[in-house]
Amino acid sequence: MSEHRTPTTGPLVGLRILDLTRLLPGPLGTMLMADMGAEVIKIEDPENPDYVRAFPPYVNGESANYLAFNRSKKSMALDYKTDEGRAVFMKLVATADVVVEQFRPGFLDKIGIGYAAARATNPRIIYVSITGYGQTGPYAYLAGHDLNYTAYAGVLGLTGQPDAAPTVAGVQLADIAGGSYMGVIATLAAVHARSQTGVGQHVDVSMTDGVMPLLSVSYATFAAQDHTPQRGELPLSGGVANYGVYQCQDQKYVALGTLEPKFWAKFCKLIEKPEWMPFIVARSADELAGFKTQIGALFMTKPQRDWVDFGLKNDILVSPVLDLPDLQNDPHLQARQMVCEQDHPRAGKFRSIGVPLKFSETPAAPAWPAPAMGQDTEAILRELGS
Repeated sequence: MSEHRTPTTGPLVGLRILDLTRLLPGPLGTMLMADMGAEVIKIEDPENPDYVRAFPPYVNGESANYLAFNRSKKSMALDYKTDEGRAVFMKLVATADVVVEQFRPGFLDKIGIGYAAARATNPRIIYVSITGYGQTGPYAYLAGHDLNYTAYAGVLGLTGQPDAAPTVAGVQLADIAGGSYMGVIATLAAVHARSQTGVGQHVDVSMTDGVMPLLSVSYATFAAQDHTPQRGELPLSGGVANYGVYQCQDQKYVALGTLEPKFWAKFCKLIEKPEWMPFIVARSADELAGFKTQIGALFMTKPQRDWVDFGLKNDILVSPVLDLPDLQNDPHLQARQMVCEQDHPRAGKFRSIGVPLKFSETPAAPAWPAPAMGQDTEAILRELGS
């Protein structure tokens, strides 16, 4: 049995979301809304729960990924494939604002809890479907993962170095930017529309579609000229020497972001290399490579900390390339509370990424650790009179 936990702070207090999602895209998006005060009820089939619960690594038997994507939520165990489970789900739909789901198109319709059934129960319901390729189109029913979506979207093809294979990103771009973030945007946009029209709607979130705005600068360049940009060619992805990553004397790295001429001129003056100023734009690939070699040799003369101090002192866009252990010790990230710690009843103290949005009047914050399977089932059933 669980106490009937209710969010008390954040801009989304009063919004009830039924969360049928699994793995990363939907769960992270619904968690962001839970941190912002929405009442998110994570509903899992006890015979086929969220797969992420079984993913390593584990902390005292709890999946670290499950803990990271599901804080601030309630948990209900419900076999919604049975008549009894469907009836309970529809009672919940009658009380809810939003359903977020992540199954292949048509699956929930087949078992009787899709958008049409939900709308018949509650015309104000907003039904957000997050899939790899969307509800329509020739790829709609294909299986996929983040790498597949970034490949189809053109993002993978532009990631990496010239004359080398595309590089797999270090983070899940399509899952998070195309799924989690777009899922939040879709939900809140539909909530606003309902406030104007009084009715809900079905919202189709394709992770492939959702990651394509990351191409906005690259595609604008392509659309404006008869030339297809290649990996490492565009100014913001390796095409200029004064905007890139360089190794330091201690084998650590810094990011040099002196993109604008005023910052580059200041940098050249401070390092006493005024003759470098004209090379902000290289005339050829060979000249670019040679200039990168010269800048690389400069950064190898000092350890990372010296270059970072130089950047901070002079406001000159030299930043450390932080590794994951560095995040919790960075003074700015500490001040912004971007690494948070919660005390989980089984896992103990567990650190995760904090709440990225700050609200002056309705502050958002993690409410409680990720719930155990079905922790809130009894309390929810009592509320429904079931």
